[in-house]
Amino acid sequence: MRSITLDTITEAVISALSDDIPPRNREILQSAIRHIHAFMKEVDLTYDEWLGAMEWLRRAGDISDESRNEFILISDILGVEVLADMIDKKPTHNETISTVLGPFYRENPPVLPKGASIIQKDFEGQETVRITGTVRDTDGAPLPGVTIDVWEDAPNGLYEQQDPDQPEMNLRGRFETDEKGEYELVAIRPVPYPIPYDGAAGELLNYMGHHPMRPGHIHFMVMKDGYKTLISQIYDSTTDYLDNDSVFAVKEELIAELTPAPEGADTDLVMTFDFVIRDNALLGTDAAE
Repeated sequence: MRSITLDTITEAVISALSDDIPPRNREILQSAIRHIHAFMKEVDLTYDEWLGAMEWLRRAGDISDESRNEFILISDILGVEVLADMIDKKPTHNETISTVLGPFYRENPPVLPKGASIIQKDFEGQETVRITGTVRDTDGAPLPGVTIDVWEDAPNGLYEQQDPDQPEMNLRGRFETDEKGEYELVAIRPVPYPIPYDGAAGELLNYMGHHPMRPGHIHFMVMKDGYKTLISQIYDSTTDYLDNDSVFAVKEELIAELTPAPEGADTDLVMTFDFVIRDNALLGTDAAE
């Protein structure tokens, strides 16, 4: 097309898509191009604003490395990762709701026996919590041999890989459900903490007038061969920021009560949370998702 105008540019770009690309590529690109062009026209985007955005994206790339993906952080702040998770992982058989993995997961945490503590270092003012629950299938049957990875921040608001004063793999553990499908562990009451905001993501937060804080939560990854892996976060019902999480990951079904432990108990608090995971066969597949 020789004559590109405001009225013709969108279809000109779409017409440049090859007939040989996969149908899904075409579906995604056509929609993205139309929405991006419509957005620019709607806000009457100036050239300087476009250039500023490109420089901002460059700065996001500059700060990204193997341990920090600033673009994922930006997508979190805009609710994009949570939305992708909700679209792709809709509960189909009343299984526990998922939410985002977060940037602080580490593979191969310490394998610990039922009831063990993930606490390797004590902090002043910490509150310990004994967490118990059962993992069941969607028919309500308890599931033995389920692997559960658990990780959380310390009372100073830092995960262990952020904090050189914490022992390696502190506040992380891998557990397995027993023959009754039950799990048990000892952790620390999680506290709110800020997502990293010293880079392009922080610039976006300032542009939005939003804060960087996340409510206190404990991460769970629930895994068993033949079942859909569940990635979720359980939130303290009394924590701050439940109603204005900086990454929009809170869901009512994932809020749990941490209550005072019975007299004579070895922790300050107790919490119970049961998980339901879905058999892959329910979607007609034998492969783990």
